[in-house]
Amino acid sequence: MIGILRKFFDFSGKENKRKFIVSIILGIIEAVCQAMRIPAIYLVIRGIVWQNLTAGTVWLGFGILAAAALVQICVSGKGEMLQTEAGYTTCADKRMEIAGHLRYLPMGYFNANSLGYITSVTTNTMENLADVATRVVMMTLMGVLEAGLITVLLYFFDWRIGLVATAGIVLFFLANRVIQKRSAKLSPRKLQADTHLVEQILEFIQGIAEAKNYNITTETNRKLDRAIDDASKINTDMELSFVPVMGIQSWLIKMTGIAMCALSVKFYLDGSMQLPECIVMLIASFIVFAALESAGNYSALLRTVDVSVDRASEILNLPEMDINGKDIVPDHFNIAMEHVDFAYEKRKVVDDVSLQVPEHQCIAFVGPSGGGKTTICHLIARFWDVQAGTVRLDGTDVKDYSMDALMRNFSFVFQNVYLFHDTIANNIRFGRPEIPMEQVMEAAKKACCHAFIMALPDGYETVIGEGGASLSGGERQRISIARAILKDAGVIILDEVTANIDPENEKELMEAIRALTREKTVLMIAHRLKTVRHADQIYVVDQGRIVQHGTHEELMREAGIYRNFIASREEAVGWKIRTA
Repeated sequence: MIGILRKFFDFSGKENKRKFIVSIILGIIEAVCQAMRIPAIYLVIRGIVWQNLTAGTVWLGFGILAAAALVQICVSGKGEMLQTEAGYTTCADKRMEIAGHLRYLPMGYFNANSLGYITSVTTNTMENLADVATRVVMMTLMGVLEAGLITVLLYFFDWRIGLVATAGIVLFFLANRVIQKRSAKLSPRKLQADTHLVEQILEFIQGIAEAKNYNITTETNRKLDRAIDDASKINTDMELSFVPVMGIQSWLIKMTGIAMCALSVKFYLDGSMQLPECIVMLIASFIVFAALESAGNYSALLRTVDVSVDRASEILNLPEMDINGKDIVPDHFNIAMEHVDFAYEKRKVVDDVSLQVPEHQCIAFVGPSGGGKTTICHLIARFWDVQAGTVRLDGTDVKDYSMDALMRNFSFVFQNVYLFHDTIANNIRFGRPEIPMEQVMEAAKKACCHAFIMALPDGYETVIGEGGASLSGGERQRISIARAILKDAGVIILDEVTANIDPENEKELMEAIRALTREKTVLMIAHRLKTVRHADQIYVVDQGRIVQHGTHEELMREAGIYRNFIASREEAVGWKIRTA
């Protein structure tokens, strides 16, 4: 228990840990105030029993009770405020810390770990730590402190009853140890079930359109139902596993109270305890374990807190890429790759690739799917670190740049555009909130999206759905291009941006791309002939290697993948249905 509490406080951070410590100190004062009920009651009872009760004694007893109650109210309110503030601040801080940490992890991490896992950690796990953990930790700690202080006080009245109370606390911790062991087995299963449930909910929502298209909603519903049933089952199993031991734990505490009562009466009858002490011990037997019993019921969740801290720490402890380079501002935007190798786990996807991209030239990558085109572009932008060889921007190894300094030089337009649940203006100025509206509109005009934006109900202040669901694919692409224009980076990476665009949008999209790429170094991954043929250099990538390179005309003069690629595209364009 002590180890879990220490781990949680250390995890909370320096400032929040200080708040928790202050709240614990206030809790000790509160526990002392609770314990002061016993001597206050004893003063009055002794006066009544010995028939020497005076107004002064009564006022002293009630004065102790009133002062203790007043101090308890003050410190309790302040302590709870500190606990709540520290708990929710810890949650917010760790969410931001995880978000910041994720920025500098290799992109390979996100391929190996599902969105559901990250979402579960930043939602369920953090919520456990912010709400449940704070209450569990503080109530458990306060229950132990209060019982311990009252037990210490009992030794001043009768050491034998103090020993009985101590034995009760020891039995409580023995039973609690069994609960902790059971919780240690079940808590990981609970968190795993919660994570799987989040994954299935996200998959169900994101794939609902495809599921309806292929009429497999029953199967997707069945997977979600199984995840819900699994989460329900583990929660039920936890409760059923804890209830018997918690019942024994509660029974031991109550039996200890009964033993304190019985022994107090026995000691009075055999003359080894005075009547005032006997009465006070009887009253104390009902007080000493009240807070401890409540703490015992909550302590079953301590192991969940422990596992939650471990899950959050697991992400935070993942090694970041070496991002502490220099804040370099390149004079030129020429790119070079020299004998670069890269593998996903054991599968090699880039094999001894070397290329030169002069500044302000347009380079196209073509080739079979899965050949390594996108990976090469990602290695240039340092989404991953190469495992052999070197990538240079303006003659400097990209690893020598700080990550932020490097990213300032790249703009990306992907096939699948993600827009945020925000206004169109804020989506365009994403990352540069200080940009005035005039520049936002200018970028939108260059990207050929000003007209359709102005046709929307609130123009640039129109709030679009998450992911840009309320816009067409072409409209999302052009907003993404406007965002890239506003960033004005020296290197533009275009990944299949025209792959799924309808003919009506293609003309405007191509105009937007020309506005974006003017006087820039451009890397594009494309399959459309009209997109590729005007590139300054074309690199054909197959099985992780560059097998051909040259201009369109040069490559058309030699047999190989590129000429076959163009022939197949031309055949597809000329294909038509003949009617009888």
